[in-house]
Amino acid sequence: MSFDSVLVAGMGKSGAATVKVIRDRAKSVSVYDIKKEEDIEENLRRYLKKECEYCFFGIEPDEDTVKKFDMLILSPGISPKLNFVKYAQQAGIEITGELEMAYRLGKGRYIAITGTNGKTTTTSLVGEIVEKSGLNTVVAGNIGLPVISEVIGADENTVFVTEVSSFQLETVSRFSPEVSAILNITPDHLDRHGSLENYAEAKGKIFKNQGENQYLIVNRDDELAWQTALSAKCRVVPFSRKTEQDFGCFVRDEKIVIANGKNEIEIIKVSDIKIPGTHNLENVLAACGICYFFGIKVEDIRRGIIEFQGVEHRIEPVLEINGVRYVNDSKGTNVDAAIKAVEAMGYNIILIAGGYDKGADFHEFINAFCGRVKHMLVLGATKEKLKKSALDQGFTDVTEVSDIGEAVQIASELAVCGDVVLLSPACASWGMYDNFEQRGKHFKECVQKLIK
Repeated sequence: MSFDSVLVAGMGKSGAATVKVIRDRAKSVSVYDIKKEEDIEENLRRYLKKECEYCFFGIEPDEDTVKKFDMLILSPGISPKLNFVKYAQQAGIEITGELEMAYRLGKGRYIAITGTNGKTTTTSLVGEIVEKSGLNTVVAGNIGLPVISEVIGADENTVFVTEVSSFQLETVSRFSPEVSAILNITPDHLDRHGSLENYAEAKGKIFKNQGENQYLIVNRDDELAWQTALSAKCRVVPFSRKTEQDFGCFVRDEKIVIANGKNEIEIIKVSDIKIPGTHNLENVLAACGICYFFGIKVEDIRRGIIEFQGVEHRIEPVLEINGVRYVNDSKGTNVDAAIKAVEAMGYNIILIAGGYDKGADFHEFINAFCGRVKHMLVLGATKEKLKKSALDQGFTDVTEVSDIGEAVQIASELAVCGDVVLLSPACASWGMYDNFEQRGKHFKECVQKLIK
C-alpha cells in the first residue's frame, strides 16, 4: 500500500510511530503538532525536519495547504474539532488514525478491548492467556505500544491484543477484530465527545465492521454498554457477575461458567482469581469470554487466570509527581524488552539503565532512542559499556550513578512537567539485586521517598 501526500497530526508516541512507518510508503509526509518548534524535544524535532516535507509546529495549516494532502492521519490526542481537520472534512480528504492504518498495512488477527475502566488489566490478562496458549502475541494500543510500530513483519498468525480508546475508534473505517469487547461505558471524555451518547457511539465503532462469524463480548450489567451492543451484526456474547446467561459468561456457585449455546463449561473458581475486587471479577469474566470465543482452550484460559498477578514491574505506573510520571519496567532485562518500553513511553524520557553484563550489544538500544530519550542514567556493571555505546552514536546526555537511589534523585532534579522517568535496565539485576522484582520494588520505594 502506498500513498501520495500525507499529513500526520500529533507527535506523541502514536503519531511519531506512524511517521516512521508511513514515510517509506508515501511520496511525501508532513507533520503537525500543537507545540511550538522550540518546545519539541530536540532529537525528535531534528528527525522530523529531516524526514518530513513540512513541519507545522505550533500553528495549524491553512485551508489551501490542507487541500494539498490526500490523507490526514490523526493521533488520538488530536481533536477532530480543530479547524484544519474541518478543512479536510469539507474537502473530502480521507481522515483516519494510527489504529486503522496499522490494520490496513499489516497482517495478523485482532482482539480489541474498550471500555471506560478496566481496559489495561483485561488487555494484559488476555495477552498473557493468548501468549501462554502458544500463539505469537503482541499486546499493544492504548496500553502503551502503538499497534503500527509492530505490524510490519507480522504474519497472518500474529495475534494483536489491543486496548483501544474512544479517541482511536473515532477514526476507524475498516478495522474489524475477530473478537471485540466493551467492558463498560460511563461518563468520560465528554469535553471531547460532547455527550454520553456520542461517547457510547464512538465506543460502538469497535464492532462496526464485524460480521456474523465474529464476536462482541459485552457487559450485560452495564445498561449503556448493552444497549450500544444491540446494533451489532456479529454474535453478541454477554458477561455478567450478577445474573446467569443462556449464552455467555457468568458466575454460578462462586464459579465462572461459559454457556456456549450447547453446553456449559466451568472455567475457574472465583477464589482462584489473584487480583482482588468486583471490578476485577468483571475483567476476568470478560477475558474468559474473549479468549474462549477466540478459540483458546479452556485449560489455557484457566491456567492464565490462575497465574495472572496483575501488571507489576512491566511498564508499571508508580507515581506522578508534579506532572512527572515514574514508571517501573524492571522486568526489561534485555535489550529488546527495554526497547519496547522506551517505544511505549513515547518521548521526553529520562531513562535509568544498566546492571549485570550478559554480553549484550547496546547499539540497537541506543538507536531506539530516536528522539525519545532526553537523558540516560547508567549504573551497575554495564554503565561504562552503555555510556560508550551512547557516545559512539552521538548521544551525549549520559550520567553515571552508583545505584538506583541516586538515579531516582538525579532524575527527579532533571525532570520537568510532562517527562517520564523510566526504569528499564536492558540488563539483568544480578550483582546488585537478587532478581528484577527486588530491583523494581527498590525503585518504587525510592520514588515514594520523593514525596516524604
